[in-house]
Amino acid sequence: MDSSELDGNGTEASLPPPPPVVPPDVVPVKAEDALAEPVKKKVSRLPIARRGLGSKGMKIALQTNHFKVNVTNNDGNFFHYSVAFAYEDGRPVEGKGFGRRIMDRVHETYASELNGKDFAYDGEKSLFTIGALPSNKLEFEVVLEDVVSNRNNGNCSPDGHGDNESDKKRMRRPYRAKKFKVEISYAAKIPMQAIANALRGQESENFQEAIRVLDIILRQHAAKQGCLLVRQSFFHNDPRNFAEVGGGVLGCRGFHSSFRTTQSGLSLNIDVTTTMTIQPGPVVDFLIANQNVRDPFQLDWAKAKRTLKNLRIKVSPSNQEYKITGLSELPCRDQTFSLKKGGRDGDDGTEEVTVYDYFVNARRIDLRYSAELPCINVGKPKRPTYFPIELCELVSLQRYTKALSTLQRASLVEKSRQKPPERMRVLSDALKTSNYGSEPMLQNCGISISTGFTQVDGRVLPSPRLKLGNGEDLNPRNGRWNFSNKSFVQPIKIERWAVVNFSARCDVRALVRDMIRVAGTKGISMEDPFDVIEESHQFRRSPPMVRVEKMFESMQSKLPGVPQFLLCLIPERKNCEIYGPWKKKNLTEYGIASQCMCPLRVNDQFLTNVLMKINAKLGGLNTLLGVEHSPALPVVSKAPTLILGMDVSHGSPGQSDIPSIAAVVSSRQWPLISKYRACVRTQSAKVEMIDNLFKKVSDKDDDGIIRELLLDFYVTSAKRKPDNIIIFRDGVSESQFNQVLNKELDQIIEACKFLDEKWEPKFVVIVAQKNHHTRFFQSGSPDNVPPGTVVDNKICHPRNYDFYLCAHAGMIGTSRPTHYHVLHDEVGFSADELQELVHSLSYVYQRSTTSISVVAPICYAHLAATQVGHFLKFEDKSETSSSHGGLSAAGAVPVPQLPKLQDGVSDSMFFC
Repeated sequence: MDSSELDGNGTEASLPPPPPVVPPDVVPVKAEDALAEPVKKKVSRLPIARRGLGSKGMKIALQTNHFKVNVTNNDGNFFHYSVAFAYEDGRPVEGKGFGRRIMDRVHETYASELNGKDFAYDGEKSLFTIGALPSNKLEFEVVLEDVVSNRNNGNCSPDGHGDNESDKKRMRRPYRAKKFKVEISYAAKIPMQAIANALRGQESENFQEAIRVLDIILRQHAAKQGCLLVRQSFFHNDPRNFAEVGGGVLGCRGFHSSFRTTQSGLSLNIDVTTTMTIQPGPVVDFLIANQNVRDPFQLDWAKAKRTLKNLRIKVSPSNQEYKITGLSELPCRDQTFSLKKGGRDGDDGTEEVTVYDYFVNARRIDLRYSAELPCINVGKPKRPTYFPIELCELVSLQRYTKALSTLQRASLVEKSRQKPPERMRVLSDALKTSNYGSEPMLQNCGISISTGFTQVDGRVLPSPRLKLGNGEDLNPRNGRWNFSNKSFVQPIKIERWAVVNFSARCDVRALVRDMIRVAGTKGISMEDPFDVIEESHQFRRSPPMVRVEKMFESMQSKLPGVPQFLLCLIPERKNCEIYGPWKKKNLTEYGIASQCMCPLRVNDQFLTNVLMKINAKLGGLNTLLGVEHSPALPVVSKAPTLILGMDVSHGSPGQSDIPSIAAVVSSRQWPLISKYRACVRTQSAKVEMIDNLFKKVSDKDDDGIIRELLLDFYVTSAKRKPDNIIIFRDGVSESQFNQVLNKELDQIIEACKFLDEKWEPKFVVIVAQKNHHTRFFQSGSPDNVPPGTVVDNKICHPRNYDFYLCAHAGMIGTSRPTHYHVLHDEVGFSADELQELVHSLSYVYQRSTTSISVVAPICYAHLAATQVGHFLKFEDKSETSSSHGGLSAAGAVPVPQLPKLQDGVSDSMFFC
């Protein structure tokens, strides 16, 4: 919206929303007609095959952390068996953790009945052998001693089932042994030939299963060494692998390993990885560190209960392990339980005894500080078993799955990063010490693993030329540039603005003066602000939403009209509670663009970075690609082309009730590829596929994401409909590619058909993956690979169309390339043309003066989803769904409402 259209009466902007723009040659289909159409049988799309290799760019010799795998046995079969465990009385074993010990005992005890075969067991319900077992159904019985259980296995704990004399006897006796029944049943046969077929580009379901068996063998190998297993990663209990990150949490370094089919054969991908674990030791020490308090009497026990649930502890003096199920409701001094008297006169009644008295008087254990603290409960809800908290220690190698704080995350990055040479050395050592050559199952498969890094041929694409203000050209060096003595290519004019200060400590007048000065050097004409509105002292400790409301009341009384822009000063740099309510109020109620900043260590460079965001939010551009300025991008510049970036943001680990946020950004003002707008919706928690792309039944408040973006492109691109639509999708795994191709793409095509039945744009679908484990190293150099490094040979997929691109300059640690998968291409890009486009889109990110690691549309989608996600942090969870939300997968639980953005900001880059 142009600044002249803003309401200037000091109240909410009251302009009526513009009527929906329908292109004259676009005839909408009636909703009832759309629903009445005969159902056509759909042909399932598959990812396309590679169409050739790229050739542009300077050649560079690289090494990668893929290790060649030689396979000499292609004729055999893996046999898949399902495994079931039961107790002696026939009850199924429900708890996890027993499986590997039970199967190890089966292997030891019944070797002859198994024909001496080794097997790969996944730790749950699947077992694999090479060649068949003697029978399709086998049953065994095994006995395990020292079984860890939630029940009281003879330990003298206050659950009301023991007297003092028997307690003493039990302390001298081994813990109760348990007998288990094991049933092994034939499930399927998997030919090893499937791996060889896949290497020739002929994939099948058998191939996925065969590779899974190989990965399970690696997991089992690590389990035998006592490692913590997290999917395909494993972590040794070695003190050298741990680093404190604060809050009672340790970063534990381990290794990821998985088999991959590549153009040059089967390879083993090994990489360094990190998981978070609990600091082992006294439970109280962990809680004090986790909650950052001085002593146990300041702990929040409701929070402690959530944190401790399901963690394993070792209890002294017995040293037996248990799993925590909860905390006692009363302190140890007051919490009672029923204890059998077991007297000599035959009185077998019970008496109520406190946990504290039992341990101090009956067990003669000195308790120093537990009396006033809750007890640890390791029993069941109706049959609790309590221990004083000071007798409990957390055992090592237990994952911490809660979201990390900003400080913890920063500490983790600092302590886990490794320069390329160090990473190579660690990986080489890991492969040697893993001793995969001794694994019998791999030997029986005829598999041997090379110890040398795979050599690959890389190419370094040249940096695209950038256009700055005053017609200046700039050639980035090493993926970087700056605005020193340079102006923005399309600077905006800021006439009506104000500053609001939420109690940030700084010289506001000096800050404003410096900002106006620096803005002038960038070409931005910036008037003096209307006012600086300071937060009233009486509201500084109020809830965030109250503080924001009071600030708006102050603004309305002091400002002459709705400002074009607000600069918001906040006291904390990260995770400030003001941020979400402030952004929501500005964007959804008033339609005002705002920029938040924490004024610490302000200098000209800092202010330039802030002004870059402000300029983009208000409709300006900081840089343009030279090929945009004089349209010369292959394909994209010749025909109207819409570029979409799609991402879904989920709640933090453990937050199953937080809805997921789907965001789609789209390019506008073709032939530009640097300007975008966003469309954001809520959907069911943890759902990755976007379900609001198209709505068959028209809604007066919501036409679906894609229709909204298509109309925006049409209006801003001289009333041209896109001939080509290029979709960049983030956050999906290879197992979800078919859903992207056959569900999300179908919705987008339907949205196009709804606007014009005869319109058939050509589609390109590209998935970008950052969460992978392939790394590149320059041969003989300690530096990261240069920006623009692309690899599409040797370690890429043997059939499918994929490539790796490292578009950014990695300054710390080892660069992670982005893995791009081209699933669909109706346009017919050559390999060079597509790689050039993807590389160019890494240079149009308006928030920075560097190339970025993944294309800008995906980054923008992530920013939009994250920013709008802050709106929901303070929402009443009882709110019902709206047109901008939806129903959960079950169809019953409504997804919280997402308020609609005001017209003044909905088509802006508010997310910058």
